[in-house]
Amino acid sequence: MTDTVQLSNDEARRIAVRAALLDAERPGDVVEVAEQLAIIKIDPTSVISTCENTMMWSRIGWSYESGQLQKAVEIDRLLFEYDGTFRPVSLLPLMLPRMRAMPLRDRTKEWLAANPMFKHEVLARLRGEGPLKASEIPDTAQVACHSDSGWYGPNQVPHMLEFLMRTGEVAVVRREGRTKVWDLAERVFPSDLPQYGEEEAARLYEGRRLQAAGLAKQKSPWSGAGTAGLAATVEGSSWRWRVDPTALAALDEDAGGRVAILNPYDTTLFDRPRLRELFDFDFVLEQFKPKDQRVYGFFAHPILVGDRFIGLLDAQIDRSENVLRVNALHELVPFDEDETEMVRAELFDLGEWLGMPVVGLR
Repeated sequence: MTDTVQLSNDEARRIAVRAALLDAERPGDVVEVAEQLAIIKIDPTSVISTCENTMMWSRIGWSYESGQLQKAVEIDRLLFEYDGTFRPVSLLPLMLPRMRAMPLRDRTKEWLAANPMFKHEVLARLRGEGPLKASEIPDTAQVACHSDSGWYGPNQVPHMLEFLMRTGEVAVVRREGRTKVWDLAERVFPSDLPQYGEEEAARLYEGRRLQAAGLAKQKSPWSGAGTAGLAATVEGSSWRWRVDPTALAALDEDAGGRVAILNPYDTTLFDRPRLRELFDFDFVLEQFKPKDQRVYGFFAHPILVGDRFIGLLDAQIDRSENVLRVNALHELVPFDEDETEMVRAELFDLGEWLGMPVVGLR
């Protein structure tokens, strides 16, 4: 029987912070970030900057430029877009078996059955003319599939393209602004990918998800790490944990902490139960709350110092004056003198990266 690793709360948080690339040792480029984090969320909300760009800046720092991410995706093909995220191509062979065997919901089955030629016509159009935007492909669906989310209009082509993306038949080849340009997956993805059976691919994929988390609750739907890695306990927690062996072995190499300002959609914040259990941080995004019910602001960015979330930044770009305007700097716990100085320095670094002065900071 495998021994269970026993971790102090401090050790557990350090593992999680280091796995998120938020410790003092910054990564060198966007591919290194994507390989470690596995998933880079794409979101257009640009109160300060888009999620994908803020995630990269929070790790790499001042030397990051948005063109580096675009180059890695669209020219070097080291990252690919999937379901609202960028992911490293090294994950693709682990995802394809599951994508190709994806079970269909009854509603999707009924929609496909009602439109027997629509899928064929979309693929044929891409094969003959691609790459194309959804607006350049005729909507020949006979029956509409209505979206519960409200994100889609009546045009059925985006529905079909998203479905074909999830089954690995088409892929986003590039973006023009925020608009996706699609092509056949066989022309976008590398042709020499390793081949895995569904079971082995799922096991390896869970390992990569645990690598990204460092430490995750066993079989948590939020982390996707399943039972990868080693069994662990964390001081003060009743959860059954899994810890990444590589992260565990590197505990003594910890370079220490730093300040990190995180986009609200940063993937480190996605596992809300883990945030509460490990960091005692109950993060609530107030973007969709009525204005009079907001406490911290429309799109407040959590502030991590070392291995503690100590504040929330309510700031936005004021384009009329070309400044980063700080509306409020909320202290979840009182900042000491050093923390105040470090947070202010990181804020000014953020302004420098954006190319505009910071105003409103008291």
